[in-house]
Amino acid sequence: MTDLDLRLVRYFVAVAEHRHFGKASQQLRVAQPSLSRQVRKLEEQVGARLLDRTPQGTQLTSAGTAFLPRARSLLKLAEQASTEARAAADPSRLVIGRTNIVVTPVVLEMRRRHPEADIQTLHLEWHNVREALLERRVDAAVARLPLATTGLDVTVLYDEPRVVVMAADHRLAGQESLTLADIADEPMPEVDDPALNAYWRLDPRPDGRRAPGGPKITRIEDKFEFVATGQAIAILPAAPHYGRPDLISVPLLDAPPGHVVLAHRSDDNSRLVKLFRKYAQAILRPR
Repeated sequence: MTDLDLRLVRYFVAVAEHRHFGKASQQLRVAQPSLSRQVRKLEEQVGARLLDRTPQGTQLTSAGTAFLPRARSLLKLAEQASTEARAAADPSRLVIGRTNIVVTPVVLEMRRRHPEADIQTLHLEWHNVREALLERRVDAAVARLPLATTGLDVTVLYDEPRVVVMAADHRLAGQESLTLADIADEPMPEVDDPALNAYWRLDPRPDGRRAPGGPKITRIEDKFEFVATGQAIAILPAAPHYGRPDLISVPLLDAPPGHVVLAHRSDDNSRLVKLFRKYAQAILRPR
């Protein structure tokens, strides 16, 4: 049986992902000669050459290509094992994932009523909520639907109306309210996830028309930039200008409301998760 040093595996993954020893050494904060020696040591443990240096950079060998996905899995499993061990050793700790939803009132109530518990929060990107829960980086998360729910229990906390967000000088910015017909030809940002596109772009529309295309985004901050510069509009939960004076939000009358939910792992019946759900249901409301 081969005993692999996970530190060496992490070094190999960094080099494989950067395809460059110099860049990997900067990320890892390890001297490049030392990194090269560590990777060679891993190759000795594995019994195969994993990387080839070329004038164009570092390339994976066929063995390295086969090893890389397994190496990533090893690192993820090790992190998950450590997380689960810490949780078992410290059952009075609760980590709440949050996207761009304020959970502070619930956290403060939990800390007031249960001072013996360590209640922490962790910011999550909107597309990483389920992954963070299943990898046990958080114990529960407050997020918006749509959300992949396999392996999760989801409780709706409240509904919130939706609005059209646009640049302050947009031609529709002065309207008191809008309908989907009013914005039928307006471009809207797109993401790679079809379910998210369908939900946030209301695509297709109730009459069967497809929503116009728009700029591709990966982060919510990019969406606001495209909207603020007049390249698109966006359908979003109601919030006052999203903290930006160059944006205007107008109620969208014929869009179904959105849902803010609390999600946790289906197999997690911990006392603190149940308490957080109880207080979240009682306290959290649309802003």
